[in-house]
Amino acid sequence: MAAPHETVLLHEAVDALVSSPAGLYVDGTFGRGGHSREILGRLNAEGRLFACDKDEEAERDALELATQDGRFSFARGSFAALPALLAERGFGPVDGILLDLGVSSPQLDQAERGFSFQQDGPLDMRMDRSRGESAADWIASACEQEIIDVLRDYGEERFARRIAGAIVKARSEAPLTRTSQLAAIVKEAHPRWEKHKHPATRAFQAIRIRVNRELDDLAQLLSVALSVLGVGGRLVVISFHSLEDRLVKRHLRDMSRGPQLPRNLPIRDVESGAQMRLLGKALRASEDEVAGNPRSRSAIMRCAEKLA
Repeated sequence: MAAPHETVLLHEAVDALVSSPAGLYVDGTFGRGGHSREILGRLNAEGRLFACDKDEEAERDALELATQDGRFSFARGSFAALPALLAERGFGPVDGILLDLGVSSPQLDQAERGFSFQQDGPLDMRMDRSRGESAADWIASACEQEIIDVLRDYGEERFARRIAGAIVKARSEAPLTRTSQLAAIVKEAHPRWEKHKHPATRAFQAIRIRVNRELDDLAQLLSVALSVLGVGGRLVVISFHSLEDRLVKRHLRDMSRGPQLPRNLPIRDVESGAQMRLLGKALRASEDEVAGNPRSRSAIMRCAEKLA
């Protein structure tokens, strides 16, 4: 049985996001609705929340919530398309955008989704199973160099070349269609296991990111966030691995600096060209949260506010 989904940094994220109970907010990763329900609890009758998600199971939960609360609306799709999704519904500048990145507990725990190396299931890994190629499709068609690049760039896998070679050899003998097949191949090929970490962890992460275009979608959202945020609107992003966090950290840093000028120049933020203001330091889950939900251990949250 799948474990219930525990929303990471629930109160901290919503505290950072909601600046006005009458505002218009976006939950770009509805998941199972934990953050959305908390946001709605902070809004008054004039407040509105729009959410989106690629996952069909998230859509079912979201549409049920929409029938219960008229302040909430939902669209199936990627947050990368947020400007178009908002425009289609006539929504103007928003007061905040929340992203809770990565894969959710229900997705990991359902063997049929193909995200987990700990359970046997079809080698799928798509967050939206209605479109795109599955992990099995990609592995069957990718050249060895592409597999090396994905394992190295998206999984930060030191032994990418060795593992890619083993995958190519195995697929020449039989199609790779099950998570257990891929996990066994990586486990056998990996010469040095990290303590307390399955040797297939990085490979599964890398292939999942490639299949779902996760970093591409995040980069696209970051590039358009200012265009949909109103002045004072906030961007709150929870990341779960260094690749995501690096993108967010660098983007918010650049937006908060503006063009680089000589040091000690006596100018204000509005004169510096800075477009966002960082809201505090990066935040991690508390010891109590990690004790109750070990998957929150790697979470890191960053926030910024749009300047005039």
